[in-house]
Amino acid sequence: MKTPYQLMIPLLAVSLILTYSCKRALNELPTNPANNNVPANKSGVDALLMKTYASLDGYTNMPDSAYGLWQSTAANWIYGGIGADDAYKGSITADQQPMEGIEQHSADATNVYFEAKWVALYNGVADANNVLKELPLVKDGSVSTAYAAEVTAEARFLRGVYHFEAAKLWRNVPYINETANSANEGNPGPVWTQIEADFAAAMTALPKTQPQAGRSNYYAAEAFLARTYLWDHQYAKALPLLTDVITNGETTTGVKYALGPYEDNFNLARRDNPESVFAIQLSVHGGPDNINGDPGGASNYPIGTYTSCCGFDQPSYTLANAFKTDANGLPMLGATTVSVTDYTGNGGTITVSATLPNYNLTNLPNDHGISAVDAFMPPATNLDPRLDWTVGRRGIPYLDWGVCQGESWSRGDQVPYNPIKNLFYNSQQTASSENFAGWVTNQDNANNFNLIRFADVLLWRAECEVELNQLSAAQADVNVVRGRMASHPEYWVHTYQDNNNPAAGFTSTPAANYVISLYSGQFAANGQAYAREAVHMEQQLEFGMEGHRFFDLQRWDPIYGGPEPARYMAGIENAHIQADTRIDNPVLDNSTFTAGKNELYPIPQQQIVQSNGKLKQNPGY
Repeated sequence: MKTPYQLMIPLLAVSLILTYSCKRALNELPTNPANNNVPANKSGVDALLMKTYASLDGYTNMPDSAYGLWQSTAANWIYGGIGADDAYKGSITADQQPMEGIEQHSADATNVYFEAKWVALYNGVADANNVLKELPLVKDGSVSTAYAAEVTAEARFLRGVYHFEAAKLWRNVPYINETANSANEGNPGPVWTQIEADFAAAMTALPKTQPQAGRSNYYAAEAFLARTYLWDHQYAKALPLLTDVITNGETTTGVKYALGPYEDNFNLARRDNPESVFAIQLSVHGGPDNINGDPGGASNYPIGTYTSCCGFDQPSYTLANAFKTDANGLPMLGATTVSVTDYTGNGGTITVSATLPNYNLTNLPNDHGISAVDAFMPPATNLDPRLDWTVGRRGIPYLDWGVCQGESWSRGDQVPYNPIKNLFYNSQQTASSENFAGWVTNQDNANNFNLIRFADVLLWRAECEVELNQLSAAQADVNVVRGRMASHPEYWVHTYQDNNNPAAGFTSTPAANYVISLYSGQFAANGQAYAREAVHMEQQLEFGMEGHRFFDLQRWDPIYGGPEPARYMAGIENAHIQADTRIDNPVLDNSTFTAGKNELYPIPQQQIVQSNGKLKQNPGY
């Protein structure tokens, strides 16, 4: 939920306006017109800072209200998930068609989704800059030098977050600070250096603990700085920062970072847990239309629990297949060139050669094409136990809602899998859900969204260690992440005591054939390329359906300085499309990921027009 710090935003804003209006004759305070005449005192500064935090959820009131909700969500399930091989758009063909262009890699600069996302991110940048503009106006002594330094650090931290998110999507974005005129700024190239400067400056003044869980601290800024170095491929600079976060890092409430049960990261009752490095705080039961929840995920529910809408963001066959393990409990690394039957989209077929990841050579048995009344048994295939916390599939307990019914719970496409990480527990409905905007019943969600969790930090360090050829150290970090599940079968999904009464709890019997183990010398024995693939695979497994996949593939591609071979991202994405032809999913018929173009999204055309040509379009669009 949103912390008290953030929940005060609407009330404090109203209070400021009323107090200022009523007492104006007695106490004339300087104001900044750019900040909507907020009084230049500590209360005004705090209100602006809280507004900057509140904007992290991505909600924006676009002129066309149909495109200001999930299009700009911070969870990035559209751009990072369905834009990659993690998920399908889902739902029905006629619903949210602009999303299909992103899924099929055919979207252009006029796609309104890009405009919504751009506006949301640069509104956040403007909010952060307004804080920095306000501070010099405070002359009444209400803001101490120390507090001004901390607020400046928090504002610069948040400005870095917003710019970083924009750079992930478009790379070539304008950097706007508090002295810049955004209308005059172009996008000559990457802004990693400016983003790094914001996070480095934030580290110098942020405390290591805070009175509210939702605020940034020293270690959150350090993790974001390391993350930016990683995207900038400066592994030697990122490594010591990540080591400090791992060795000494603690949450804003003073708890040392640690890995707990995997499910805790997606459970309202365990939000702000020791794995949460920095999370967007969400809440329900407050504010007009409950916009403080997660409107960006309000459509991503299967139709088989308590809701009939809307079946978006359905996990892909490719993602589910990735969780298969070999006889030793390790991921199925490597790739094989095979012939696949490619559907042409008009009923015809052709045979093409495709190089597919070994895990994707065959589909994990599922209930596609099997009716709800026909018998289906989940496969006995060796599986990583994170699968069933990531993908809802037929025959497996679906949190405490009941046994998942697979494809019959999907609203459209031909997909047997359902999203689960975004869903709240049945037992938590009262505390965690609320109606949103009058059309999605109890689908506004109070589950926090982790922008960085501790597993990120561990795997980022492993990535740096691979690129610096410290392979044994990289293996050790990967094993810490894998060890969460390998050493703790109590963290797995288990069968219900009574399928007809999920509230009765779970047995100690695993719900599937979970087989997971640690690496034991393979990194050093097989060399850097093997270790790199193993680390990248671990990131795919650990963060499936969390909006990361597109951006990971992008930064690993050599076109932007990554360590993988040429056309790496295009190869992964086109292999996903080719493997998908086995079930003739019409969503991806005739789709192609174009190398040198689709690694980035197009700069919104409306922004280029408004800039009078100062903003330049990304290559290929």
